[in-house]
Amino acid sequence: MEENTLISKLMKFGLTRQAASIYLCLLSNNEISGYEVSKITGISRSNVYSALAGLVDDGAAYLLEGTTNKYVAVDIEDFCQNKIRHLMETKKELIQEIPKMSVNSEGYITIKGHRHIVDKIHSMFEHVEYRIYISIPSKYIEEFRTDFEMLLREGKKVVILTDNPLKKDIDGCVIYITGKEDEQLKFIVDSSYVLTGDMCGLAADTCLYCGQKNFVKVFKDSLSNEIKLIELMNKEKN
Repeated sequence: MEENTLISKLMKFGLTRQAASIYLCLLSNNEISGYEVSKITGISRSNVYSALAGLVDDGAAYLLEGTTNKYVAVDIEDFCQNKIRHLMETKKELIQEIPKMSVNSEGYITIKGHRHIVDKIHSMFEHVEYRIYISIPSKYIEEFRTDFEMLLREGKKVVILTDNPLKKDIDGCVIYITGKEDEQLKFIVDSSYVLTGDMCGLAADTCLYCGQKNFVKVFKDSLSNEIKLIELMNKEKN
């Protein structure tokens, strides 16, 4: 993987671009001084020492004190896991302390960008009480397999409509093969909330999220009719 890609990924764990570059240097050079880091990276010594102090504070490096102070990187798995654990602890505190927002379920919310749409799907999975119906391109199903399996273990109903048969079955899941290779998402949770729109894997993807009762009912009826049509066509084939 290219260094710039690694740096971008490390930045998601709270490191600055410069600190991430220095952290990679530490990983490649065991027990190294700030002077040596500066020489290898080309970053000024003052910036290197400032970044190294920050890496120690962030739990990404250890300081080895001696005649010449040296630094050693914390293992990448340990660093990431510690960050995640601390964030989870902070999450619990925030949930307890921040006042709850009153969500207007009758509104229409536009969600843009594939990554944000995927995040919303994961979030909706976490709030399922009874059942989900989802029509989604088969190439994205593996991304949500863990979510489907979690719901099924909890005794919730999972119905999937997709274009092609899955390479690996999801035990307990009801699957309908549409045969239509489109790039549309249709997702309904507990007959209460709908997410629908583009699922092309692009930043330009756009979906509508809504809990408006009439909209949800029309959407639910449309999905139900699509399932009935698939069942009818399967009977005719047999």
